[in-house]
Amino acid sequence: MDNEKKYLSLGKKIAYGSGDFGSNFFYMLVSSFVLIYMTNTIGMNPGIVGTLIMVSKLLDGITDVFFGSLIDKTRSSMGKARPWMFFSGFPLALCMIMIFAVPTSLGDTAKYAWFFIFYTCANALFYTANNIAYATMSALITRNESERVSLGSFRYIFAMLASIIVSSSAVAIANALGGGVAGWRAMAIVFAVIYLIFNSVASLVCKEIPDIAVEKGKETEKESFWLLLKTVVTNRYYLLLLGLYLFLYINTSLGTSIGVFYFQYIMGDPGLLGTVSAASLFMIIGFVLNPMLVKKYGMYKVNLISFIASTIVSVVLLFFVYTANLGAIIVLSVLKAITLAFLMGSLNALVACVSQNSYLKTGLHTEGMMFSCSSIGVKVGGGLGAALSGWLLSAVGFVGTAEVQTVAVNNMIKFIYGGIPLILTIAMTLILAAMNVEKDNNRLEERNEKKAV
Repeated sequence: MDNEKKYLSLGKKIAYGSGDFGSNFFYMLVSSFVLIYMTNTIGMNPGIVGTLIMVSKLLDGITDVFFGSLIDKTRSSMGKARPWMFFSGFPLALCMIMIFAVPTSLGDTAKYAWFFIFYTCANALFYTANNIAYATMSALITRNESERVSLGSFRYIFAMLASIIVSSSAVAIANALGGGVAGWRAMAIVFAVIYLIFNSVASLVCKEIPDIAVEKGKETEKESFWLLLKTVVTNRYYLLLLGLYLFLYINTSLGTSIGVFYFQYIMGDPGLLGTVSAASLFMIIGFVLNPMLVKKYGMYKVNLISFIASTIVSVVLLFFVYTANLGAIIVLSVLKAITLAFLMGSLNALVACVSQNSYLKTGLHTEGMMFSCSSIGVKVGGGLGAALSGWLLSAVGFVGTAEVQTVAVNNMIKFIYGGIPLILTIAMTLILAAMNVEKDNNRLEERNEKKAV
């Protein structure tokens, strides 16, 4: 009955999705533009910046499981996840501004330190709390699996729209607001305000179901952090899911962080990133079809088949990335967006299935920790993508102040933009082939029912 009952109105689904609209004004700005800002505007070495990002992300990954545990143990008048999402938004907005406000009067070492401190605080503390809470809310505001799949679609439609807006307008807005350091700082302030508004709307409108929050709070508050951690990391589906998230967001980060470089140095116009990013609008086709196909065939078959198709598209896309054929890149990006939409639209429901798998095996509710895999994947994966871009560019002699790059640099940019994503897509397809958690849950439920008789 719980799986059939409707808990969410259209307005609440929209409000939930708008949270990712705001979130991506932070995530896309930092993942797409921090490397080019630090190299071309501040004049820093891309290899050093990439290393700082990577160190920060390692710290970030450690904090994910702690915040997941804290959310699992939280009991408040606002629920378990909502207070973390709402209150973390304010310091995150401030850190977002400070990342793009590196004082030019500082020496190089101090500039690196400034960037590292605020980048780490933003990601390892405030975005961690915010993103895990946001993901966990999808399991706490409804019991209906179809609604959870629907929430995933709303979430990623809004995320996609924000990504297009940020990728196509950030440089133009920074230039319009004065350019240089001052322009980037002013643009970051505008985006921080937008983020804060939508984060607040989502966390205040989407209320948790009281009996779910209170019941799970009582069950988990007495359990130790280490027991909850052991329960999660010994679940094979969690480890597969973690790998899936990491590869997915390394892939996404490469497309955004190196995309600016590709269209600036290969195509001659960084604004084209927004044009290609607009291809993600066609993900709506996948989002619309996803609930119907998942209901008929299950998440396992839909996700696996769609990623096999995505792998084929990525092979063809690689050729046109090397030949710099803009029209073909746009068409193939549209096809890849459609194939990717099925997984993106069902990710939250997939995490909820893995969480259910853990409960069926252990009797412990670990939703907060289980959803930490999404936060680890988003941030560590995004950091790895940006760091990898910086390391590889530095290795072939990229110079941020140079208007024209060497042939070796241009070839590396092409490989990062087209070659590495193909490798990652193949890896994700293999993970999805082993990710039949729905079948395992059905088996466990039948086993538990027999034990209860």
